[in-house]
Amino acid sequence: FINQPLKIKNITLKNRLGMSPMCMYSATDGFANDWHLVHYGTRAVGGTALIIQEATAVTPEGRITPYDLGIWKDEHIQMYRKITDFILSQGAVPAIQLAHAGRKASHDKPSNGGKFLSPENGGWQTVGPSPIPFSDETDTPKELTISEIQDVIELFVKASERAVKAGYQIIEIHSAHGYLLQEFLSPASNHRTDEYGGIFENRIRLLLEVVEAVKHVIPDEMPMFVRVSSTEWTESGWTIDETVKLAEILLEKGVDLMDCSSGGNIATARIALEPLYQVPFADAIRKTGMKTASVGLITTPQQVNSILEKGQA
Repeated sequence: FINQPLKIKNITLKNRLGMSPMCMYSATDGFANDWHLVHYGTRAVGGTALIIQEATAVTPEGRITPYDLGIWKDEHIQMYRKITDFILSQGAVPAIQLAHAGRKASHDKPSNGGKFLSPENGGWQTVGPSPIPFSDETDTPKELTISEIQDVIELFVKASERAVKAGYQIIEIHSAHGYLLQEFLSPASNHRTDEYGGIFENRIRLLLEVVEAVKHVIPDEMPMFVRVSSTEWTESGWTIDETVKLAEILLEKGVDLMDCSSGGNIATARIALEPLYQVPFADAIRKTGMKTASVGLITTPQQVNSILEKGQA
């Protein structure tokens, strides 16, 4: 099963293995460098069918750390083109995850301790749907106004246009792990009383608007993925039932695949980590007709084959 190809729109993946987007904290001012070329190129040489580039910020303020990759200016494109050309030359498909870290932005990199960076210490003012800090260690984010929300949508649009020019063949919208778009989805972090808060339909509005706006500027045949936290592992948060409902709506909007992760938005949540712990989420979402990718403690070829054989992802 691992080696069966998978066609998504006009893209064919040569096997069922994709490399998840994983932050590497190795960029300066958002620019990729030779380190990234070797890092991603090596995985393509190794035979992975799909290489999803780490969370790439649509604005400097949307970076998790000052060392994140970015795609907020045209100057970033040139090096990405080199990376995507090499990935393609190895028979793999280059994808990019577009991200805005919201209230979880402005941290130091993990190797430096990962602490929150105040503006005085090289960080910046964070933003979110509501002025609710992620944890006791972080500052209170600034609540986005309606016009600033429209600006965020435009940032994703411009980033998508650059991603197409840079040669990426799939775009993944990051709406997981407690970053901005998921902060809007979750009743734990979104206490707004306008059209972007409250009931389910309002909380999903920003994600839907980003998806629709990006679809307008990318080629019709270009696949779009959305990364979600399928559950927040706490009663007061976003649930798998809401994710399934969201999947049905995103399927109608033309999203091709949901990349099914979990957690990240509630600092106190307790996650039951064990092998294949997130596979049931991909399975539940797939029943809507949405293609799914599963991630997290999937470590052997036997596990992969079992997931595919059972049709769980």
